[in-house]
Amino acid sequence: MSAPLPDRDGLGPTRIRLRGGAVLVELADRFGEGAATKVLAGEVVCANGTVVEASTVLPPGAVVYLYRDLPDEVPVPFEMPILHRDNDIVVVDKPHFLATMPRGGHVVQTAVVRLRRELGLPELSPAHRLDRLTAGVLLFTVRREVRGAYQTLFAEQKTRKTYLARATGTPTVELPTVVSSRIIKVRGQLQAYEEPGDPNAETYVERLPGGLYRLTPRTGRTHQLRVHMASLGVPIDNDSLYPHVIEVAADDFTRPLQLLAQTLEFEDPLSGESRRFTSGRALFAGT
Repeated sequence: MSAPLPDRDGLGPTRIRLRGGAVLVELADRFGEGAATKVLAGEVVCANGTVVEASTVLPPGAVVYLYRDLPDEVPVPFEMPILHRDNDIVVVDKPHFLATMPRGGHVVQTAVVRLRRELGLPELSPAHRLDRLTAGVLLFTVRREVRGAYQTLFAEQKTRKTYLARATGTPTVELPTVVSSRIIKVRGQLQAYEEPGDPNAETYVERLPGGLYRLTPRTGRTHQLRVHMASLGVPIDNDSLYPHVIEVAADDFTRPLQLLAQTLEFEDPLSGESRRFTSGRALFAGT
């Protein structure tokens, strides 16, 4: 079901599932005075578009929509070149430090919101995602009608991706090698971790000259490449999570994670055309 409120300045409304009862009381209890103020101002609507009033009572499981208050964000001071654009997709060269889509304290300073605003494409949506700290090739769908076809490519692992990483030190195993392990990421915890059990993450790791590594993931677990490189004794340079969590100020852009989504290849699900996109960025020693 589509939202009863349109996107506003690149952002869609927030959807809230209710516990049931007086909507004003519940929203105030869960989200504070600001949410109650939105009800009184007529800025909260039901799924059918009806405006929620101070006396509105809804059953458990009902949903309402409202526009969130935007957090204060530090602008990410890097450009995001467009590598390709047509009627179906937009492919960009995402910079380090820019999240793919809104989450937590990153809302406006995300790739999807920036592009929706800059290109005037309110239905633009990521077909996959890159970590905020990872730079490189990122694909978006332009229209709702084609979204599923491209997202399925990534969900079914029908794309071919290569990454470059820079790391200091000596690997604990002979390279090239395939790293295969079971990686778990618990929501709310910063680090993912490996545990015994059937592998769900696999990466082919090759060593290149000059402290560089080519990483070819065959799966797409959260933080997979960072976890696997750390497990080989060569954590990626400037990694603030692996092997240890390091506090970094929100406005510190001086030490980008040395990980780059370099290439993306796939057979186009609509045209059957072979597609290949390559990042124009590079990793530099000492950064």
